[in-house]
Amino acid sequence: MTFAVPAEAYLRFMGRYSEPLADEFVELVGVRRGQRALDVGCGPGVLTARLVAACGVDRVCAVDPSASFVDATRARLPDVEVRIAAAEELPFETDRFGVALAQLVVHFMADPVAGLGEMGRVTEPGGPVAASVWDHAGGTGPLSPFWEAARQVDPTAPHEDALAGSREGHLAELARQAGLADVTSTTLSVRVGFSSFEEWWAPYLLGVGTAGSYAATLDQAHLSAIEDRCRALLPSAPFEQESKAWVVVARAG
Repeated sequence: MTFAVPAEAYLRFMGRYSEPLADEFVELVGVRRGQRALDVGCGPGVLTARLVAACGVDRVCAVDPSASFVDATRARLPDVEVRIAAAEELPFETDRFGVALAQLVVHFMADPVAGLGEMGRVTEPGGPVAASVWDHAGGTGPLSPFWEAARQVDPTAPHEDALAGSREGHLAELARQAGLADVTSTTLSVRVGFSSFEEWWAPYLLGVGTAGSYAATLDQAHLSAIEDRCRALLPSAPFEQESKAWVVVARAG
């Protein structure tokens, strides 16, 4: 798996889902003007841009372990403080922020409990700490049709069902283990429209994430078989795909 890809490739692959999710996520958490906000695992700045709009450009910081994503966020939002850092070792003092959010990041933290704990540490007592992850285990994530098709063609194909937070209730379990208080769990759904199957399929060939890395290892016959199964699983174009994310909103201790 890799996210060492151009920001444009990531946005074509996941941005079509993460952009509308970010709108819903910020509204759910109740981020408000003047709060000092942190975006953990900012990627190319999708959620960061929403935090800037909600809080003000001088009130937002962001971190990501990928240099290409940090560069992309800095280019997109040149007045925002963006640093290269992992969630498990946030380079900020205790209680610096009023709110900390992580969108589609807990899945890929090396130590999710430590990462969520760090988010709580840098958030002032009682401040919201929130995270969202796709419902890969329940089969309603945006990549679920691809992985279902891949397993129909090859039962030994990898999958993302076991990623941290992917199953119902797991994200809340991790938040409690991290010492966060008043943990509440809910879901958010987004609907994305596609004018053609090719529009849906093409980003899987860009090498992004687990799915892109897997697709890049396949010979043409194998890849074409998965493409054909995806066509069979999805509605005829034009169509909409609905995707669900698990969300927790907690409080720093």
